[in-house]
Amino acid sequence: MKKIKIFASDVDGVMTDGSMYYLNSGDSMKRFNAKDGMGFVILKDSGVKTAIITAETSNIVERRAEKIKTDFLHQGVKDKLSCAKEMLEAIGMDFSEMSYIGDDVNDIPLLRAAALRACPADAADEVKALEGIIVLSKNGGFGAVREFAQMVLKLNSQAE
Repeated sequence: MKKIKIFASDVDGVMTDGSMYYLNSGDSMKRFNAKDGMGFVILKDSGVKTAIITAETSNIVERRAEKIKTDFLHQGVKDKLSCAKEMLEAIGMDFSEMSYIGDDVNDIPLLRAAALRACPADAADEVKALEGIIVLSKNGGFGAVREFAQMVLKLNSQAE
C-alpha cells in the first residue's frame, strides 16, 4: 500500500457520538473528543493533510476544524465521493493516497474509493459489512478517529 497522504473524516457519528443536542433557544451543540482532535494534530505534524467532509453545515464544525487546524473543510456535501475527487485533483493526489473514516450509508461511496477505510465500532451495519473496512474498537466520538489516525501513522512508518 502507498503511503497515506491525506486523512479525511465525517463528523456526526465519527468525530461526535452522533447525538444531536438542541437548546430551548434553538441553538444546537455537539460534543467532540479531545483525543480525536489530537489525532488530527499528530497526523498534520507527520506531514499528512487532513480534511473534514460532512453533509451537515454548522458553525460548530467550522470552529472545531479551525481548532484542530484541518487543511480542508467541506460542509453541506451531499455527494462526498465527488467532493473528495475534486479536492484530490486540486492538490495533485488520488484515492490511492487517501484514508477515510465514515459511519453511515452516505459515506459508503467514498469509503469504497479510499485506499484505507475505517468506521467506528458503532457504525451502521451496511458500513461495517464493506469489503476491506477496518472496524475500529472505539465508538464515534469516543476515540475512533484517534485510533484510526494512529493506524495511519503506523502504516506510513512501515511504508517508508
